[in-house]
Amino acid sequence: MPEWSSETLERAGIRALALDIFRPEYAGHGVAVVLLHGGAWRMGHRRMMHPYAAALAASGYVAVCAEYRLVGEAPWPAQLDDVLAATDWIAANAARLGVHPERIVVEGFSAGGHLALMAGAHGKGIGAVIAFFAPPSMLHASPRPAPEPKAMLLAPDADADAVNHASPIHQVKAGFPPTFLLAGVDDPLVTPSDMIAMFETLRAHGVTTELHLYSGHTHEFSALPSMLIPVQTEIDLFLKRNVVDPDGYRKENLELNMFAAPGGPPMMRPGA
Repeated sequence: MPEWSSETLERAGIRALALDIFRPEYAGHGVAVVLLHGGAWRMGHRRMMHPYAAALAASGYVAVCAEYRLVGEAPWPAQLDDVLAATDWIAANAARLGVHPERIVVEGFSAGGHLALMAGAHGKGIGAVIAFFAPPSMLHASPRPAPEPKAMLLAPDADADAVNHASPIHQVKAGFPPTFLLAGVDDPLVTPSDMIAMFETLRAHGVTTELHLYSGHTHEFSALPSMLIPVQTEIDLFLKRNVVDPDGYRKENLELNMFAAPGGPPMMRPGA
C-alpha cells in the first residue's frame, strides 16, 4: 500500500478531525478525491477507505480519507458540515497538495455516498460526485424490510421539510457536478429502483451522470478483492472523461464517432 500521511482539520468549537492523505508517486492529474466511509451515519472509520485510497493514488489521484462526526456524537447536519469543511480545507491547501482547487471529487459509500451527493449539492468547487449504494431519499419509495434512512440519520420528530432537505434526490439542480452512481442489483437497502430514480432526476436537470448496476451483488460489495480494482478502473475512466480531460474526450468523440457528429451520421440526416 502506498505511503500516506495524516493531517488535522481544526475549527473553533469543534473537535479536530483527521484526514489521511494518499499521494500518487508521480505528478498525477491534479485531482483530489475525498473518500467517505459508510456505516449508517452511526459507525465506521475513515481507515475503511484506505484500500480505495491506495487504488486511487496508484492511478494518479490525491486521495483523502476524511473523518466525520457520527450521529451519536453530533446530530445532522454535522456530518455534512464536516465533509464540506474537508473540501474547503483541500481547496485552501490545493497548491501544497498538488491539486486544482476546483478539481475536488467527493466519493462515498452507503451513508458516505449520501454525504457525497449532498456535498455535490451544497459544496463549492466540487468537480464530480461518486456515490456507491447511496440512499437518494430519507424515505423508501417502496416497501422493504430494511429500516428507512430517516430513522438512522434524523431526529424522530423530523418533519417533511427536514426529510426533503436531507434527501439528495430533492437537492438536485442545474449545475450539479457530474455524478457516477453504482449499486448492486440485489441490494435490499438501496435498490436498483432507488438508483434509477436518482439517475433520472440528475438527467432531468441536465447533469452528466452514469449508473452502474452489478448483478449478483448486494450492499458494500465494492471492497471485495475481485471487485476493488475493476470498480476503481471504472471510476478512473469516469474522472478522466469528466474532470481530468473532458475537452479531449469530447473532441475524440466528435472526430472519430460519426454518430456523435452534429446531425448524426450522413445516412440519418434529413434528405439523405
